[in-house]
Amino acid sequence: MTTAFVITVDGPAASGKGTLAVRLAADYGLPMLDSGLLYRAVAVSLQRAGGDLDDQDAAAAVARGLDAAALDDPAFRSRAAGEAASRVAAHPAVRAALLDLQRAFAAQPGGAVLDGRDMGTVICPQAPAKLFVTARPEVRAQRRWRQLATQGEGVSFEDVLADIGVRDARDSGRAASPMRPAPDAVLLDTSEMTIEQAADAARRIVEAARAGWVNS
Repeated sequence: MTTAFVITVDGPAASGKGTLAVRLAADYGLPMLDSGLLYRAVAVSLQRAGGDLDDQDAAAAVARGLDAAALDDPAFRSRAAGEAASRVAAHPAVRAALLDLQRAFAAQPGGAVLDGRDMGTVICPQAPAKLFVTARPEVRAQRRWRQLATQGEGVSFEDVLADIGVRDARDSGRAASPMRPAPDAVLLDTSEMTIEQAADAARRIVEAARAGWVNS
């Protein structure tokens, strides 16, 4: 048994995985990595430099120079950044460029919480606790639409739902590290749950995994 207790929280956009990852990190006193912000940062930085999101080499060059400590730019959390991130994340060279950075984060003493789409399948397949968080597309679109409204982005629910569908198809259909549950991940559908109910369910899943890990 290793001394690092790693929790991976994978799932599609607006499933609630980010909120649950933050809660779990606080509960267990662990650092948390939002891997989606890495790809958002790559995409926005590339666009600011006048680059093309479909230029794999240029996107990979940005990824190799990314500073994981500089992810607090509000522009990274916009709707446009999310769409752009999904495009650069499909490039194998970009994913390869960010691989070591993410694995180094997971290898910190004590462990970490990793939020993303391939944390439990590619980045840290040996993680003791793995969750795959999901919800119905309409529910996820409603959540994202409300979030964007609070950020001052005037967008229709129908457009957000369409975006969700496009991102789901791109993330699950890409050749490099497609989004899918790890074989040993526990599925958590938050469609009918409040935040507190989902957080309680996530803690129970992690506690069960932790008990097995400690006793292994």
